[in-house]
Amino acid sequence: MLNFVICDDNKNFSKMMKKTIENFMMNYEQEYKVYYFENYSQEFEKFIQEDVGFKVYFLDIKTKFGSGLDAARIIREKYDDWVSIIIVVTSHEEYRYEALSNRLYLMDFINKLNDCENNIKQDLKRAISNYNNRHKSLSFEYNHIFHKIEFRDIINIEKEPDSKRCLIRTTYGTSYIPGTLNDIKLRLDNRFLKVHRSLIINKDKVVRYTPKTNKLEFNDGSYTHLVARSKKKELMKCD
Repeated sequence: MLNFVICDDNKNFSKMMKKTIENFMMNYEQEYKVYYFENYSQEFEKFIQEDVGFKVYFLDIKTKFGSGLDAARIIREKYDDWVSIIIVVTSHEEYRYEALSNRLYLMDFINKLNDCENNIKQDLKRAISNYNNRHKSLSFEYNHIFHKIEFRDIINIEKEPDSKRCLIRTTYGTSYIPGTLNDIKLRLDNRFLKVHRSLIINKDKVVRYTPKTNKLEFNDGSYTHLVARSKKKELMKCD
């Protein structure tokens, strides 16, 4: 999932950015969401910690409550997120040197007063290219929507009874994917294990397997009893 995160206390400007993103994404059959925050509040910091997929932040340097550079530092240093893309969008050109020299790995510093909309579009192209080439992922089309789910975000994949589709459970929600479980398994790497004729699991997401009750628990709090006898020994190694 591709997530665009706007933090700016100018509502009109944020609406323009949201519209720019939506118009740009019409050219891509890519699943995405746009999130909006007015300031760097506890709610914003809570969102930083949420595992919703790949994030692209557009941060204003100065809001009534908080600094975009402080927010970028929190993202990078406090929560050790060096994967998300951070773009500063501001009318305070005097902060350019400070922003780009702080070792916060910013993708860009955009001046709101200098061809801003076009610069945002250019950075969106770079962000999507970065996203598409960053991690192994499972790409597919379902109901005319293109999905790209990173392997690291998949918890398990379960065959839907009497259907030609499967349900993918991820760290940020669920999606349907067409095809058989065996066909899907061929597209995955060795972190995935087919533990039942109806279930593939990501071994990296397993926190506990209890052979006595045949209960397999995942790190999001969910669990299953769909474990074939022949897979019990291998699952015990994942614990």
